[in-house]
Amino acid sequence: MGRLTTHVLDTTSGRPASGVRIELFDLSQEREPLVDTVTNHDGRCDAPLMDQDVFRVGRYELVFHAGDYFRAQGIEIPDPAFLDEVMIRFGIAEPGSHYHVPLLLSPYGYSTYRGS
Repeated sequence: MGRLTTHVLDTTSGRPASGVRIELFDLSQEREPLVDTVTNHDGRCDAPLMDQDVFRVGRYELVFHAGDYFRAQGIEIPDPAFLDEVMIRFGIAEPGSHYHVPLLLSPYGYSTYRGS
């Protein structure tokens, strides 16, 4: 069963990033909003961002609101923030697979990969 999941780890504190706003957009035609959610205490979303009912081949974008998260944590960041919104564009080619797109985040850098 195909699905899309994510989680966010705050590499500044070494802990899950709770309270990060995440938006998902479908880029297949025009930039269409699909999901607007917030990470839970474990840095994850309470449900898949997409599951078998709407999971399909296409191009997508995840937007992680990093600047807002770090400000809420009381971490001093410049204005404007070096990383305010982290945008990850990716493709889904295998609609029967699990796509997991984690984000390792700090105020000055991030990394991502296709997880399992």
